[in-house]
Amino acid sequence: MTTLITNATLIPCSPDMPVIERGYVHIEGETILAAQGGPVPAIAGAEMIDAGGDIVMPGMVDPHCHMAMTLFRGLGEDVDDRLYRYVLPMERKFVTPEMVRAGTALGTLELIEGGVTTVADMYYYETEVGRVVDAAGIRGVVGQTIADFDPPDHKTIDAGFALTEDLVDEFSGHPRVTPSIAPHAPYSTDIPVMRRVADWADRHPDVPVQIHLAEMDSEMEWCAKHYGLRPVEVVEKAGLLRPGLICAHCLHVSASDIEKMAHARVCVAHNARSNAKAGRGIAPVEAMRAAGIPVGIATDGPMSGNTLDLFSQFAPVTMFQKLLGHSRKPMPAREVVRMATIEGARVLGMDARIGSLEPGKQADLIRVSTAAPRMQPIYDAYATLVFSAMPVDVGDVMVAGRWLMRGRIVLTLERRKVMRDALQVAAAFKAEMARIDANA
Repeated sequence: MTTLITNATLIPCSPDMPVIERGYVHIEGETILAAQGGPVPAIAGAEMIDAGGDIVMPGMVDPHCHMAMTLFRGLGEDVDDRLYRYVLPMERKFVTPEMVRAGTALGTLELIEGGVTTVADMYYYETEVGRVVDAAGIRGVVGQTIADFDPPDHKTIDAGFALTEDLVDEFSGHPRVTPSIAPHAPYSTDIPVMRRVADWADRHPDVPVQIHLAEMDSEMEWCAKHYGLRPVEVVEKAGLLRPGLICAHCLHVSASDIEKMAHARVCVAHNARSNAKAGRGIAPVEAMRAAGIPVGIATDGPMSGNTLDLFSQFAPVTMFQKLLGHSRKPMPAREVVRMATIEGARVLGMDARIGSLEPGKQADLIRVSTAAPRMQPIYDAYATLVFSAMPVDVGDVMVAGRWLMRGRIVLTLERRKVMRDALQVAAAFKAEMARIDANA
């Protein structure tokens, strides 16, 4: 199958981050053959798509998410102790393979409609997450959470590792679904478990490791109390601070921490909106990137950030760095888009295959309409994407040369079923919240 997308405002996210007016993309099967300006080749039988001046860019990458938690979105929002009052008890009661499938399908639908083609997830029953991701056609790094707080799918650490082995057995070598191991955080695994994860990762070098790191004041206090160290130092002591480690959040990192992280060649998933909503602080993104640490833009889970809309993360990402720098100059729009595409792909170790529209890479791309009044006029296409664009502007989505959405219609998920299944779970959640409140 040959596809030619023509007459595009082309943002390929190649190293010099150009904007190519009236550009075209030539796709053969799963692969990009060309993404450039100039005369369009005449190819008999090709699918011809006139972009009409719309922006064509790489599919976006969300390097930290908990998709199944779409079903917890907005739950107990104004209750101070909602985590212990509602969320943890309800997770233990309701998080089943069926619930994870329903929540993941809802999350995947939202991601596709918002132009996200690759996601890194960490939650429970991750084989179910991988199956939904596979059926929907997106790319996913699916991380089996391991923790010591009595999570829903494993009562012992041994059982958590067994689930991880099952995940690897099912998806090892899959072209789009990458199995991952996800020790929850330093305080919820402790050094012995993190050491065991490090040993396991040595034996499975192709399996990414994900972890929450330096996210909360309570985490800082735990690490100081038990080890007299900072979270980054605790992970280092456990032998888990290593190349390719995907570290979510990294709010409370010192200059010394950043130096250690850069030396270890870890990667960071930045969750600006979620962090701000919880009042946890502002990550020193510019300092981390200046040290050579790849930083991608993530949504976090929809219980924390409420949305899997990556566009809504863009303005907070740049504005928070401008606040830290007391200037408009930090974190220009071009860098925000870079972080959402090729740099996010680098965080997941996929930048050789995706993240930019370049010859030889996989054909993962989106078309962003510029027809809405808020999208005009366009003086800087990057600023328009960062400050004006919304998920509703995404018209078409392609992954590996396959259309997942055309004209705002998702082709790989049955929308009515996804919504019906999600709302059935939500009804059970509402009844349980009422029971908890009545017995409080």
